Amino acid sequence: MLKVTVWNENRHEHHNPAVREIYPEGIHGAIASFLKQAGFEAGTATLDEPEHGLTDDVLSNTDVLIWWGHLAHGEVQDDIVRKVQQRVLSGMGLIVLHSGHFSKIFKALMGTSCELKWREADERERLWVVAPSHPIVEGIGEYIELEQEEMYGEHFDIPAPDELIFTSWFEGGEVFRSGCTYTRGSGKVFYFRPGHETYPTYHNEQIQRVIINAVRWAAPVDRERPIYGNAKPLEHISAK
Repeated sequence: MLKVTVWNENRHEHHNPAVREIYPEGIHGAIASFLKQAGFEAGTATLDEPEHGLTDDVLSNTDVLIWWGHLAHGEVQDDIVRKVQQRVLSGMGLIVLHSGHFSKIFKALMGTSCELKWREADERERLWVVAPSHPIVEGIGEYIELEQEEMYGEHFDIPAPDELIFTSWFEGGEVFRSGCTYTRGSGKVFYFRPGHETYPTYHNEQIQRVIINAVRWAAPVDRERPIYGNAKPLEHISAK
């Protein structure tokens, strides 16, 4: 059974009654709930726990880590970021959601500013599937439509994705690369844009389906890690 850890800074839920009403168990609790229903072993971790809930034991027993953050990116300890990064390079999957684009871990893995345009105006968002054969969009139609979401607009300062899965259109006219995959070391990374805290996005069954599919896609491959460093020859090298 795949082991998933859902990390959330869990600050909006404490400070904003509207968010607490939509996600009474927190955004992390809502995501973990539908992942459990899908058959995964899903746990949660939050910013204010010791080591942000990401102890060595938790990370070593996580196949896929899901990350949601917004208000407190700067409060995430650098040594924890380095541990998560090393786990990704070693094969752990990482799914970064919505405003997690500006998290320390995503910026460390991308090597860019990850800046973008944004606007909160209750806009309709249409996420067009641009890679219809990809396993992340299994069971999804031509597009997903959300009646209200925060706008993210280009330019999105990220490296060119290995695969572009979704492109969003917003009611105000902007477009955005909303589903991007990467490989980093032995690990797989998926950035998925929707999920502003004041909208019930993670209760949407199609959004849930994408995240469930992404967990399966990002799961570690069962193989030995590559061997690095000085290597002895496999064949005899004749004297020259």
